[in-house]
Amino acid sequence: MLRISKLTDYGTVLLAHLAANRPAVCSAADVASATGIALPTVSKLLKLLARAGLVTSTRGSNGGYQLARDAGRISAADVIDALEGPVSITECSGSDSRCEHEGVCSVGGAWQKINVAIRSALDEVSLSDLLRSNRPVPQFRFGGFPVNVEKKDA
Repeated sequence: MLRISKLTDYGTVLLAHLAANRPAVCSAADVASATGIALPTVSKLLKLLARAGLVTSTRGSNGGYQLARDAGRISAADVIDALEGPVSITECSGSDSRCEHEGVCSVGGAWQKINVAIRSALDEVSLSDLLRSNRPVPQFRFGGFPVNVEKKDA
């Protein structure tokens, strides 16, 4: 199953909080309090996000963190790259492939094509898009059949 880590999920929540409070500078303690995420986790994530250039930090008594650029210019791929590294669904679909079977593998090209499509989709979704809670639920098809992503009442 393809799934982002809990830390990446939390990182997105932190970025959403900073986006909602832009252009204010928010301390790590304020972000932790507002999001319900433990302060040590918030501090760790904010440092990683700052290192990746997604947030800027200011020292001092009025210091804290804020988005480094507009939420519309931060993609889901940027967030994943910052917290998990580049998307690579198989060993051979990454830029630093070390698969010993790559030379004789008949499916590697297909996985690389899928990886590019996933990366492209993540590049097209911005933090602003993630913040829009009233968007309609997208319709998907899997194996020719529609997939309902809404939770049904029991």
